[in-house]
Amino acid sequence: MREIIDVPGCTIPIYMYMKEGITHYEFDSRGCEPPVPMMNALRVLDLVDEANKRMVMINMQEPTGLYVKLQDYFSWEVTPLEDGDVTIIFQRK
Repeated sequence: MREIIDVPGCTIPIYMYMKEGITHYEFDSRGCEPPVPMMNALRVLDLVDEANKRMVMINMQEPTGLYVKLQDYFSWEVTPLEDGDVTIIFQRK
């Protein structure tokens, strides 16, 4: 079951849910202008502090600027959506 959680500093709804024993924090930033997606992602990533937590970001495109900031600490998997948008799942290395 997905529930909205309060993440200080986030400007869009953040949902938390469990899937296969892993806590997921998900948000959809497709309607946001830069730098809002990156700002929200950085705040949510603070919650991804263990191996059993993930951040799920749904975005209009891959956030390459975010990747540069995170490459030493996080890995990610990108899934293209039918409409050209992407879902990116981040996890701590």
